[in-house]
Amino acid sequence: MAKNSFSEGRGPSTRQLRVGELIRRTLSEVLTRGDIHDPDLNRLSVTVGEVRMSPDLHIATIYVLPLGGKGKDDVLKLLAKNKYELRRTINKKLGLKHSPDLRFQLDRTFDQMDETRRILSQDAVRRDVDKPYTPDSDAET
Repeated sequence: MAKNSFSEGRGPSTRQLRVGELIRRTLSEVLTRGDIHDPDLNRLSVTVGEVRMSPDLHIATIYVLPLGGKGKDDVLKLLAKNKYELRRTINKKLGLKHSPDLRFQLDRTFDQMDETRRILSQDAVRRDVDKPYTPDSDAET
């Protein structure tokens, strides 16, 4: 089993989760209100799904997806282009000791959910899922 890349296989700390959620909320608010001086970015609706912080809180990996899933590459380019203004705005609003480096990635959670739904809708899988569990059925496999 692969180790979690956050911190020695234990998962993210409470502090990482708290700071990540603060950044996610603040960034969502900034993008929604159009506080960035880029008309191309302000024209788009961007969903900020998750923010993962490095153990030292110096890197924030931000998972985003444009509304409707169209223009994914454009969103990443625009966010990267405005990275320093976004970083400055987040730091100003949150008052963090260190302003983390922002790294943007596409949020693939929705794609994974669609694939899971597709798999679960297959007849063979549905038959196995709907089959009632009995302790004896474990011995058959």
